[in-house]
Amino acid sequence: MNTTEHQTDKTDRIDKKTILVAVTDLFFYTKVRDALRQPEYQLEKARTQQDIVDKAVSAGPGVIIFNMNDLTLDAFRALEQLKADPRLKNIPTLAFANHEEVDTWNRAKALGVTKVVSRNEFSARTRELVEELFTSGTRLTSNVSLLTDSR
Repeated sequence: MNTTEHQTDKTDRIDKKTILVAVTDLFFYTKVRDALRQPEYQLEKARTQQDIVDKAVSAGPGVIIFNMNDLTLDAFRALEQLKADPRLKNIPTLAFANHEEVDTWNRAKALGVTKVVSRNEFSARTRELVEELFTSGTRLTSNVSLLTDSR
């Protein structure tokens, strides 16, 4: 019946690892989607600034991904809001930014980002980085790896 079908859908969703993607750049969103196509991941996309907090509350993500250089979504404001909310402050966050913008990296670290990487590292290692955060959970403490473009 519909009740059983609904319960199955809910159970299937619980088994998946939810990732909130606060990235409006189509290239990087596609990178995330392609890297995490496996059935154990469920992506929730933040399309507006308010979506970030609203979806963090409703979806209960295990990780939130931020593009610190996004011109549409203000990652800094979102991080301030998340860290101020006791329900959301311990969600691990993965951020990527231009490797030359040291101030952006430092500000992200000061706001409590779990891991910050260059745009190139994010593109090359998206799945590995996300899995690292799921494995480590909130035990990671602002692990910032300042990597430059090796290409």
